[in-house]
Amino acid sequence: MEQPEAQRVERREMRGSTAIVTGGATGLGRAIGIEFARRGVNVAFNYFELADRDIAAQALLTETTLRGFGVEVYSARCDVRDRKAVEQFVGQATAELGGEVHYLVNNAGIAHDGALWRLSEEAWREVVDTNLTGCFNCIHVVAPRFRQQRYGKIVSIASHQAYRPGFGVANYAASKAAVVGLTKSAAVELGPYNVNVNAVAPGFVRTELIGKLPPEVLTDAEKGSVLGRIAEPEDVAHVVVFLCSDDARHITGQVIFVDGGLTLY
Repeated sequence: MEQPEAQRVERREMRGSTAIVTGGATGLGRAIGIEFARRGVNVAFNYFELADRDIAAQALLTETTLRGFGVEVYSARCDVRDRKAVEQFVGQATAELGGEVHYLVNNAGIAHDGALWRLSEEAWREVVDTNLTGCFNCIHVVAPRFRQQRYGKIVSIASHQAYRPGFGVANYAASKAAVVGLTKSAAVELGPYNVNVNAVAPGFVRTELIGKLPPEVLTDAEKGSVLGRIAEPEDVAHVVVFLCSDDARHITGQVIFVDGGLTLY
């Protein structure tokens, strides 16, 4: 396979660059978008309506918050499972925010938990298609842009459950384990074009969805953490944005755990 000629890499400042954050209206995605905006990075994020939540309204609030940092923002509904929809979203976001995209954070994800012998085909497919295929679609769409400009950073959100799954998360754990494999493969293929590809594996994170978990699950998570607590969204966002910075320019193909030591035992 022909490899591009290696070149000396110059440092880039983040200010004025453009990031795409999937699933960026709420929770962890919102925190990641805010951390980018704090650093002067323009942010594009997508959202997808859910039956029990008004995501569009929350997207508007997030967009307003991001603009408060003085950056340009683009948000739109986009189903990451749909390749054509992703192509359209990336194209529009790029056009709106200066013609280039520099960072991709694959954060969009869902969970439909249940014992594997009760897991419906629909629950399996929705989780795998969103968490894994959605991640692949986004990488597939931005890869030609990154290769052409010989610069790009990709960070995908994996999970500690890819390595230490609990009961009833077979579909979620499998999808996140596959994201790790995709991350490493993409790092190999895109590395010669000065593109870094990494993953972050959070433990339990204090978002609005965590309230749906049984209290005993959170208690066990806090006890199982070496630090004795669960993460705040900002704890994960700081690591994601660090991996997109040139301070991390020689890190690729890695999975960084942000789990308070939950997976040490």
